[in-house]
Amino acid sequence: MVISPGSGFPTDNASITTPVAHNAADVVRLADSAPSLTHLDGRSSVCRACPRLVAWREQVAEEKRASFASQAYWGRPITGWGDERPKIVVMGLAPAAHGGNRTGRIFTGDRSGDWLFAALHRAGLARIAESVNAWDGQKLIDTRITLPVRCAPPANKPTPEERAACSPWLERELSWLLPWMKVIVPLGAFGWASTFSTLRAIGVDVPSRAPRFEHGAEVTLPGGITVLGCFHVSQQNTFTGKLTEQMLDAVFTRARELAGLS
Repeated sequence: MVISPGSGFPTDNASITTPVAHNAADVVRLADSAPSLTHLDGRSSVCRACPRLVAWREQVAEEKRASFASQAYWGRPITGWGDERPKIVVMGLAPAAHGGNRTGRIFTGDRSGDWLFAALHRAGLARIAESVNAWDGQKLIDTRITLPVRCAPPANKPTPEERAACSPWLERELSWLLPWMKVIVPLGAFGWASTFSTLRAIGVDVPSRAPRFEHGAEVTLPGGITVLGCFHVSQQNTFTGKLTEQMLDAVFTRARELAGLS
């Protein structure tokens, strides 16, 4: 079978050709042994290591939201997607239950994604200004979006154990991207903390304690990567005006400058 996480739905039984992680130890083994980014994406897209998250994502995919009742839901883990040699990496948190968990692609098909892709497009980092499904023609330019937790969590709150179990997927992904990354843009405090802990885990020289998260905060690491903080594009932030289009545009304009794209 062919799995195409981030760009389409599988058409066969995923277990035929893709090894499946059933616990945290499996995640470590399968992430560490993935021979390519494509293999890593395939393996993480069928992970079943966290029973609570598996049950929730599949329940949501079965019961559906009324407005999406006629649509097939992905109902599986979401992988990173975009340029495989990105200069800019955007760090999210976890898939939305009726967003990425439905469409199979992070930030695709939800209000948060509407803000993010519009800003990326204005900055010249995305082909089009929206992303509604995995076949909409969207393409990221010199950019990749990824996430620390790959299954939609109940109430958008993964447990510490679930975060830890999922972390090897992100660690392995960033280790593949490391030669090209110039800027990481974490969305929110959790993305900020995950960025520093993940970089530390893959051997990047980072402060022993993550610097305080602030919107627009910049931390340039000895290896040349700059971590650039940004409020999350959640409705809680965008509806209240805590995050405005101008603030978001300023972050991605600065990311382009730091990545040498301007």
